[in-house]
Amino acid sequence: MPRPRETAVYTHGHHESVLRSHTWRTAANSAAYLLGSLDPPMRVLDVGCGPGTITADLAALVPDGRVTGVDRAPKILDRARATAAERGLTNVDFAVADVHGLDWPDDTFCMVHAHQVLQHVGDPVRALREMRRVARPGGLVAVRDADYAAMTWYPRLPGLDDWLDLYRRVARANGGEPDAGGRLRSWALAAGFTDVTATSSNWTFTTPEERAWWSDLWAERTVASAYAERAVEGGHATAGQLRALADAWREWGERKDGWFAVPHGEILCRKDAEGHGKSA
Repeated sequence: MPRPRETAVYTHGHHESVLRSHTWRTAANSAAYLLGSLDPPMRVLDVGCGPGTITADLAALVPDGRVTGVDRAPKILDRARATAAERGLTNVDFAVADVHGLDWPDDTFCMVHAHQVLQHVGDPVRALREMRRVARPGGLVAVRDADYAAMTWYPRLPGLDDWLDLYRRVARANGGEPDAGGRLRSWALAAGFTDVTATSSNWTFTTPEERAWWSDLWAERTVASAYAERAVEGGHATAGQLRALADAWREWGERKDGWFAVPHGEILCRKDAEGHGKSA
């Protein structure tokens, strides 16, 4: 049975195979749609910051401002703090927080950003309302999420079709929505935003190095991460079935003609200058 909306859990966990992907993310490859909206003195909240690579990039891009990265998992914030320290950043801090109930007053931040977050939360509309609440009048809420239903690849190996079906079932049983990318604009409108710019962009993996990296991390994630544990414990797959899916990933990674695209939905939502439409 799917979890109640307020008790969604993070499907992937923080296994090394997951962090290998998360630490690859940068503002350039994961937040390009918002970079033109940044100003040096901005105060930015980065929700679900994980190991902090995007957070650190944002801090470097607002040198006269400040970036606060938040995550529900305290341990991953140690990794984020180390990332910021390694880069010598002094205008960034981190805190434990839940996007459904942020610990800041109304109208605090110039921009509130979330990357690959709403697909995992129990109530994405409530999360967007809360992000809007802490944004200043005239400020922005910027969100980007993958859309698993829109992922495509070649060669079309049956094992990867089975992987996608399984992942979507496990994610929904955990209370999330894996096909979040295409729903972002709808959720933003339901949250009360009236000024919403919706765009899309892809990650594409096709060179030998990209194929090896992408296939290896998903093969390992499929058998060794929290996602694998939840797939088995929830009765969605056996350990043997997970091994078969991992083999399919490795087979795809070895194909010289391999190609994989991960589409993302993106929204830039402006809070009106009068601050109307705050959460009740």
